[in-house]
Amino acid sequence: MSFKVLYVEDEPFLSRIVSDGLKSSGYIVQVVGDGNLVMDAYGALQPDICILDIMLPSKDGYVLAQELRAIQQDLPIIFLSAKVLTEDVVKGFKVGGNDYLKKPFSMEELLVRLEALLQRFGRNTTITSPELSTIYSFGHCQLDTVQQKLKTSTGEHSLSFKESALLEMMILRKNDVLERQEALLKIWGDDNYYNTRSMDVFMTHLRKLLKDEPDIQIMNLRSIGYKLIC
Repeated sequence: MSFKVLYVEDEPFLSRIVSDGLKSSGYIVQVVGDGNLVMDAYGALQPDICILDIMLPSKDGYVLAQELRAIQQDLPIIFLSAKVLTEDVVKGFKVGGNDYLKKPFSMEELLVRLEALLQRFGRNTTITSPELSTIYSFGHCQLDTVQQKLKTSTGEHSLSFKESALLEMMILRKNDVLERQEALLKIWGDDNYYNTRSMDVFMTHLRKLLKDEPDIQIMNLRSIGYKLIC
């Protein structure tokens, strides 16, 4: 049996990563990026569970949770949000949420929480998983973009969403140039100074994880971008 997930998230890259992870675990997923479109999507999909971001265009996740709860009392709702203050979490539960997961998070934790909620609400949690995975091999390493894991000669390393996305883009352009602006716009949505510094930090971490791989090198092309040589 495959459960249907209504996933409300307006950040395109994050929604793709999470939806890919859910689909690889056997869920049927519909992604909605605007609060005004959620109720129509709910009616068409009739989801078994909902995942809601809070900061959304048109209508925020708190309002959506109240509206969904008014229609279906036994609909499991989990908030997935960058709002991490105690009052944000408390409000999430007060307006009808059943769980609250703070960003950044691991895909494994989200999957465990989804299964626990489905079980709590009396759903049978036996899921038929399709053969779907996004694994890239480069040099003697492997990147799993669904699980956000990097396997190197020193072991297995967990990556953040943005680190995984950045490495994936370099692998797809291996031995060619990945322009800084392209990576910033695709992953961060903006090429401002603060996002540029953030990308530099992630790139430093990736270099550190790959420093013991003699057949892999990340070149910094000043003011242009990066090149993964392998």
